[in-house]
Amino acid sequence: MNSNYDVIVIGGGAAGLSGALTLSRARRSVLVIDAGRPRNAPAGNAHNYLGREGVNPLELLRIGRGEVESYGGEIVAGEAVKVSGTGHGFTVELADGSTVDGRRLLVATGLTDELPDIEGVAERWGKDVLHCPYCHGWEVRDRSIGVIACSPISAHQALMWRQWSDDVTFYLNDIVELDDTQRKQFEARGIRVVKGVVRSLDDLDHDAFVVAPNGRSNADVLTALGLAVVEHPAGTYIPADGEATAVPGVWVAGNVTNLMEQVIGAAAAGVRAGAAINADLITEETELAVAKAFPAA
Repeated sequence: MNSNYDVIVIGGGAAGLSGALTLSRARRSVLVIDAGRPRNAPAGNAHNYLGREGVNPLELLRIGRGEVESYGGEIVAGEAVKVSGTGHGFTVELADGSTVDGRRLLVATGLTDELPDIEGVAERWGKDVLHCPYCHGWEVRDRSIGVIACSPISAHQALMWRQWSDDVTFYLNDIVELDDTQRKQFEARGIRVVKGVVRSLDDLDHDAFVVAPNGRSNADVLTALGLAVVEHPAGTYIPADGEATAVPGVWVAGNVTNLMEQVIGAAAAGVRAGAAINADLITEETELAVAKAFPAA
């Protein structure tokens, strides 16, 4: 690890690696700091990623890291704990006490799923306890699916999963109360509704379960820069205009700013952020070159 880079990328998932790849191919010096805790690690496969449909998420990251390094990008295992402005860029402090400087910053730290306190959910998360029908619906098509209410969006979730199976049961779990419109929708679509609190998955007989965990943005590293998370019914996120934050020189991509982003969308956001960062650096370098070539009289 050198002491200074054009761009420091915090987070080595699909968004961070895609941004690093774009910037490395733009001949920028890039460092990726990766804590090694990908959100989708429990899942056996990633879906809707054109050209790599069904790829193992960890294999996708392995391939991505190799691609970044093939263009000169550097990747270090570690956890960024604090970022501070320097006047010429940013200093990133790692958990081991080391620091590194960068002219620009791309944060792609993702989010943490806060699972409901129901026995069996954590152990089976990403296997037969699911949340996204576009990610896993095909794999449990025509099977018995139990949707357990965990948040205000759970009723909508049940209606979505009905697209993949006609055997869907919605457990109110003393969290959701259906209004008249929703009751009619559920009845019309043949979704069974069960009252009462769900305490254990072992008490229910389904092939797959669906929950809607809160997604908490992994954004503590940005606190010192004044970037705070915004509350959302599904969790928290860092607001951005596209991928640019309110702090000049700082971009975000992936689930840290978009709670609903899938892997391929996160990768695309990383590319957009990388291109925007490179354009910003070009503007700065051009202005400096003009000032040097044509000094004021």
